[in-house]
Amino acid sequence: VTPGDRLLVTGWGGEGGLEGRVQRVDPAGFTKISALGVEEQRVNVVGVLDSLPARLGDRFRVEVRVVLWEEDAVLQVPSSALFRRGSEWAVFVVEGGRARERVVRVGQESGSDSQVLEGLTAGDVVVRHPTDRVAEGVRVRGRNP
Repeated sequence: VTPGDRLLVTGWGGEGGLEGRVQRVDPAGFTKISALGVEEQRVNVVGVLDSLPARLGDRFRVEVRVVLWEEDAVLQVPSSALFRRGSEWAVFVVEGGRARERVVRVGQESGSDSQVLEGLTAGDVVVRHPTDRVAEGVRVRGRNP
């Protein structure tokens, strides 16, 4: 996270989301014990909203996402569909009711999705959370997304 990164604010109590920019990232972090007793490493980030709705006030709890990377027309799959095949990433694609293994080249990743740079095309159906029972040529049944 760096100054200038875009912020997306939701859960602020009004309609739609708010946007802004990161203004400052503290130079040092600190340790905090969460309500569940988990030790967490944190760092304070200060942001500035592009516009301030009259209904938003001091000490409101909001959800903030920082945009670290974005691009138009990104081909992506759920990260849960990816698995390692040696030093490469692979997925199972459903073709004709059977699982077909495909090696893919992965780009940017979030906690839930991964950009696919090579190996898939838009519209390919992939197997999410493939178990050890899924292998090349095994018959699979899909659900509509």
